[in-house]
Amino acid sequence: MEKSFEILEFDKIRKMLQEYAMTNAAKELCTRLTPALSQSELSHRQRETTEARILLDKAGQPPLMSLSGIRDSIRAAVQGQCLSVEELEQLEQMLAGIGRLKSYLGKTKYLEAGLSYYDENLEELPSLRGQIGDAVRNGRIDDKASRYLESLRKEIQNVDGQIRKKAESVLRSHKAWTAEAYVTIKNGRLCIPIKKEHRGRLAGTVVTQSATGSTLFIEPEAVGELAEKLSSLQFEEENEERRIRYELSALAAENESVFLENIATVEKLDFLFAKGKLSQAMEGIEPAINTERRIEIKQGRHPFIKKEECVPLDLKMGGDLRGVIITGPNTGGKTVSIKTAGLLSLMAQSGLHVPCRQANLAMNSQVLCDIGDGQSISENLSTFSAHLTNTIRILEKVNGESLVIMDELGSGTDPAEGMGIAMAILERLRQQKCLFLVTTHYPEIKTYAKEAEGVINARMAFDRESLKPLYRLEMGAAGESCALYIAKKLGMPEDMLAYAEKAAYEGLPPGPLTSGRKQPPKAGPQIQKHRPQKSSRPFTSRFQRGDSVKILPEGKIGIICIPDNEKGIAVVQLPSGKEEINQKRLRLHIKAEELYPEDYDFSIIFDTVENRKARHKMGKKHQPGLIIQADK
Repeated sequence: MEKSFEILEFDKIRKMLQEYAMTNAAKELCTRLTPALSQSELSHRQRETTEARILLDKAGQPPLMSLSGIRDSIRAAVQGQCLSVEELEQLEQMLAGIGRLKSYLGKTKYLEAGLSYYDENLEELPSLRGQIGDAVRNGRIDDKASRYLESLRKEIQNVDGQIRKKAESVLRSHKAWTAEAYVTIKNGRLCIPIKKEHRGRLAGTVVTQSATGSTLFIEPEAVGELAEKLSSLQFEEENEERRIRYELSALAAENESVFLENIATVEKLDFLFAKGKLSQAMEGIEPAINTERRIEIKQGRHPFIKKEECVPLDLKMGGDLRGVIITGPNTGGKTVSIKTAGLLSLMAQSGLHVPCRQANLAMNSQVLCDIGDGQSISENLSTFSAHLTNTIRILEKVNGESLVIMDELGSGTDPAEGMGIAMAILERLRQQKCLFLVTTHYPEIKTYAKEAEGVINARMAFDRESLKPLYRLEMGAAGESCALYIAKKLGMPEDMLAYAEKAAYEGLPPGPLTSGRKQPPKAGPQIQKHRPQKSSRPFTSRFQRGDSVKILPEGKIGIICIPDNEKGIAVVQLPSGKEEINQKRLRLHIKAEELYPEDYDFSIIFDTVENRKARHKMGKKHQPGLIIQADK
């Protein structure tokens, strides 16, 4: 159902949920969230979300942590590796966080929420936490980590001081031969800058020289002896630090099972509280769930529309009422209404709360959608073809436990044929006994919804005074066309309105356009046209043999058998036979040259079977008495 998730924006809900999670594992659970098909599992999911929301509302945000890298550190320790100072600090911080989370959950037990008892799965390991905390501070092994380390560092500090004093003493005694009056460090060694020509004045090791070569940087011999002692002490210091880290790493490895249980519990709680935080953010409620195929939504809001801008949705269907057909003006909110119902259904069945005042939603085996134009350049599909392709796939999958949502059913093609296809689709959905929400513009479908068992009309409310949609779904009534009403409100003349009404509801031609009163002269400048002398022109037919035409007002499609004559009468081939029709009622649908090759034999279409047989016989030899009846 991933396509439906995308159409109904459930994928965006999952991304929003992910933003409330802290651990990578919980974020992954958010992205993989799907509707439950087990009623007991769904009840459990909803209960967890509700308990998380209760704790958030009553006790505030839980002290959760990210746990980034913790599992890898434990795995490394178990493998015998020596954890770094940073990794040990992370373990100590995690255990401190476990203590805070355990305390938070313990304090919420008065709320009688099962979620609070996850504290029994958490262990803060106070002894290990204390050992790490005593040994590691501010990104380094602390002096107090061991007595030996403490004595080594004191000795290192002492020798380092001696080195500096010795170097400064040498500098003062050789001041006359130095290039600079300061001690400097080169390649990690304390050096005296001596002019090259005085090299022999100072016993020691040349560490490096200046870029020009005029100055030599020499480590004095006395300083070098102290530096070797310092290096040895520092090596011992590193060994002792490594020993302490190994010891702490081994202790962490011994508690592997506790760490892993802590991690799993925190990740689980992180996911559950993410659901609670989402509920809190959208002011959601726990929906009732049923398997009786009922949907009841009171004051439902689309999660991605601001509360102050959203007109709440009220919808009730199920039982004997399986289908709702929504009609009404464009921009009236039809699509938002059906998407809201579909999205709330997916959220509820995934264990999430929904932004409603009250909701009782059916479990669905699948939610199938066809919303949007679906046009595909890569697959060379028109809007209608894309809709129909998707619809056929839906009809192949649908069953009595499905929820089907379809927008602008039958649109994008010839109105008469589109209406017929739409009604066939609705009838198939009705026979499958699935729940379905459909929007359409076809007036004939309003009649179908009124008469078909288990189907009801609905409309989007429209303010006739302000000429604005109200975005409110009204059940039990079909949406009426507001075009003529709007035209009247905006000042269209009465004769034009009458003409338009006859054209729309009584068929063309409705007669001459007249208001019954003399029209005032039009204001503004007028063009002086040249009046050419009348000349007799030869009559030319509007249509040619083979043209496909549409017949008004019925909208039937036919083929020109005999083009229109000077009286405007053409003979049109229809499925029921040939008819003489005034060319004023004909509209060109497709030209003949687009339908047939140049030398096409039209007798295949227009001749009777008897005439075609007679022509075939005459083509072979003379047939006395054989007559071909010509078209009239």
